[in-house]
Amino acid sequence: MRILVWHVHGSWMTSFVQGPDEYVIPVDDARSPDGRGRARTWDWPRSAREVPLAALRDEDLDVVVLQRPADLELAERWTGRRPGADLPAVYVEHNTPTGPAAATRHLLAERDDVPVAHVSDFNALMWDNGRAPTFVVDHGIPDPGYRYTGERARVAAVVNEPVRRWRVAGTDVLLDMAARVPVEVYGMGVDALSQHRPELGEHLHKLPQAQLHDALPRARAYLHPYRWTSLGLSLIEAMTLGMPVLALATTAAPYAVPPETGVVSARPDRLVEAARRWLHDPQDALAHGRAAREHALRVFGLDRFLSDWQSLLKEVTR
Repeated sequence: MRILVWHVHGSWMTSFVQGPDEYVIPVDDARSPDGRGRARTWDWPRSAREVPLAALRDEDLDVVVLQRPADLELAERWTGRRPGADLPAVYVEHNTPTGPAAATRHLLAERDDVPVAHVSDFNALMWDNGRAPTFVVDHGIPDPGYRYTGERARVAAVVNEPVRRWRVAGTDVLLDMAARVPVEVYGMGVDALSQHRPELGEHLHKLPQAQLHDALPRARAYLHPYRWTSLGLSLIEAMTLGMPVLALATTAAPYAVPPETGVVSARPDRLVEAARRWLHDPQDALAHGRAAREHALRVFGLDRFLSDWQSLLKEVTR
């Protein structure tokens, strides 16, 4: 198949373009959010090719994968074909509802010609999908390999823009833990955390993914502090790297982190207790991390992800 798809979420897209199809990726001179083209920090196959916006009408497309509300209009404007009517389409909903948790109606809820593919069962449950055909394709990632050493007696977290996304990202939970156990934080905009906890200064890092995969598993455990967000790929990556997990019992985390792989609780104090236990018992942390890797490879493996997408795309284009 020849698939029109935007480069929106780099990690998700890196997995998606590993499939057997041809991926047409819009690009403009500015590499704007609507024309970002191929990734520059990930290794994508040659089957993922850039096409200038003005040339999209000449592409013989089989299906379009939409990921943002604006993509509906952009696809029609650039291809001359209306998604769902003239061009088979599927909409990937990456996010939890941004309005009322259980009452937000999806933008495609009144349509039955564009299926909605959620990235977790929790998201599919919480969105009001109306009459839109609804599917779930759980995340899948390339295996970065087992890299866990746990040599640093610290708890690591990956949070982008933690100050701007304060309660949604669980930044208050993260900083409370940092006051009680050693913590290190990775991601975009993490430097702003030093204004709230100056002692974190040298333990705040922004790293490319390849370097992150080396640095992260040297910490003893991984913290997933998010209150309300779709299941983060950084959590799955940490598990695949072999890290034991501490997570708030919200959204899809209870499914993603079974008991043998870590500790999931709606009480942050219990996460602190588990962190302290692992900091003093590296072997227990090691055992949970090995189980986390086995679980992540089984549930969030790339082969399963690509197989699910092949089934859905064939159904949409039939």
